[in-house]
Amino acid sequence: MNAVQAAPGELLMMCLFSAGPGLFGIATTQIREVLGATAPQPVPLAPKFIDGVVPYRGDVLTTLSFRVLLGLERRAGANCVLVLDDEEGGEQFGLAVDEVRGVATVARSSLEPNPAMLDARSVALFDGTCRTPSGLMVRLDPQRLRPSRLAESGLFGFAQAGASGEPR
Repeated sequence: MNAVQAAPGELLMMCLFSAGPGLFGIATTQIREVLGATAPQPVPLAPKFIDGVVPYRGDVLTTLSFRVLLGLERRAGANCVLVLDDEEGGEQFGLAVDEVRGVATVARSSLEPNPAMLDARSVALFDGTCRTPSGLMVRLDPQRLRPSRLAESGLFGFAQAGASGEPR
């Protein structure tokens, strides 16, 4: 049964986006808003995975660099920012990605768990996979991306700007 033929409760709308060569997705119900090209202001002494802060609806939104979380080079200039809700803490945060690629409808039954051979960093970020018309999509759960959870995991380092001699 493909996504189009699945029962309505079985369907899941996924926002597809890219970071580097990978295709990733988050359920559209977990995304509050998609901001266009946005250039965050850097935060001195922040962990490397913090891209910076952006003004958002009269507040300041902490934004994560998904590229850095993946171990890729930080992308210079503006990125697309997904505004996500932290259900546990009631706060919002942003996820800077290279490009939003659209929305795909997938059957819940097509969602697969993470492969057993993933490293600890990938397990901390990824919530499984799914085949889409655009290719293999790695599924993300925003709760795994919460800045406090990433910091507590110890997997993404706290190398501060200038502390290790390398630029943020």
